[in-house]
Amino acid sequence: MDTGETCLPADGPLCYHLLMLKLIDTHCHLCHPRLAADTAGVLARAAEVGVATVICAVGNLEESHQARDLAARFDGVYFLAGLHPHDAKDAAADYLAQLESLAGEARCVALGECGLDYHYNFSPPPDQHRVFAEQLELARRLGKPVVIHTREAFADTLAIIRDSRIDGGRVVFHSFTEGPEHARAALDLGATISFSGIATFAGAGEVRRSATAVPEDRLLVETDSPYLSPEPVRKIKTNQPAHVMHVARCLADARHTSPEALAESTTANARRFFGLAE
Repeated sequence: MDTGETCLPADGPLCYHLLMLKLIDTHCHLCHPRLAADTAGVLARAAEVGVATVICAVGNLEESHQARDLAARFDGVYFLAGLHPHDAKDAAADYLAQLESLAGEARCVALGECGLDYHYNFSPPPDQHRVFAEQLELARRLGKPVVIHTREAFADTLAIIRDSRIDGGRVVFHSFTEGPEHARAALDLGATISFSGIATFAGAGEVRRSATAVPEDRLLVETDSPYLSPEPVRKIKTNQPAHVMHVARCLADARHTSPEALAESTTANARRFFGLAE
């Protein structure tokens, strides 16, 4: 049962001109067709509201190569390279070699998103486990950060991360949807935690309580666009990086700080975690 407040701003549904924050969207799927059709426009709208840097997330090798090409074309775009658990069953024999090559690109800031997803089980769990463990090992060997996807699989996700011996300080749990107990377990690893538009939903009081438990220096914000449009723009079905400011505003309210202070700290965290240029 949710007992937290909703995150509808009193000054209206968009109010871009009232909340110009310098933010980094640490997880957006620019290669998704709903965003790729207008990449320049998506990035321009983000920059207009202070989001000049974005990290392009991917789900498979094809998207990883597309993301590399986008990062080469647009300033302020960095990218991930990885294989999502949905695609684990289709992992090519040379997928690790391809990821290692992509990881060597200057604008590739992390491996992922990788992990486990038992909600859909589009790939059998044994395949998910193997591919997740292999990508963690690659990240550990290369000294790269890794972006974790976990859905209805938190205990197994945590166990595989622990078994990998990867430095927990190089791990980020993206679009965190768990309660404070699981947040503390992730933090005990040394991990960073990122929150998406889910944290703004009326029924997401547990997620907001998790956000209040995260130390200031291990908190990130993201959109996971084109999915998960935050309140107060949840009816907009194609989310975009410009909307990350609504996530920041909601988390600032939950943490009893100002949006400006939260923007400053999460931006500094993203630059440090992913090794982004100033």
